[in-house]
Amino acid sequence: MLEKLRESLLNAPIVHRGEYHYFIHPISDGVPSLEPELLDEVAEHILSIADTNVDKILAIEAMGIPLATAISLKTGIPFSIIRKRPYELEGEFVLSQETGYSKGTLYINDVKIGDRVLIVDDVISTGGTLVALLGALKEMGATVSDSIVVIERGEGASKLRAQGVNLKTLVRIGVDENGVFIED
Repeated sequence: MLEKLRESLLNAPIVHRGEYHYFIHPISDGVPSLEPELLDEVAEHILSIADTNVDKILAIEAMGIPLATAISLKTGIPFSIIRKRPYELEGEFVLSQETGYSKGTLYINDVKIGDRVLIVDDVISTGGTLVALLGALKEMGATVSDSIVVIERGEGASKLRAQGVNLKTLVRIGVDENGVFIED
């Protein structure tokens, strides 16, 4: 199961940024090219485990976008992008998020009170972005029916699950100076 994803992760190039070993992958970076077969495999697997009884799919900019696009095309469910810049539309919700390597502001548009949403994203490491998004959606009156992240790295997903967050991931990896290894 998920042979293309696993093989591509095991062959992912590593960039060393200080003590941090950063993997470069089509799902998380769009580099090298995201092959249609890999995207289709990932989208099909997400659909096999996701609650799709939702009003909307939410994707976090940037690499959640191809995932949400593929799932939207397969299901007919519209998607909205959590953006990194404001549009100042009526009802835009602003949230601050912090990860292990950055701080920033995200902007949510087109989510209404009572909306049931499916969140899809590429990678979870610290969980900072997802924590901020879940809090914002609750404050907005939306219901998160499911949260699915393709690649789990680090302890962020475990911490969220320990707090009762229903988070699904497709593959758990580790990265060291020798490259990516699959942990599950």
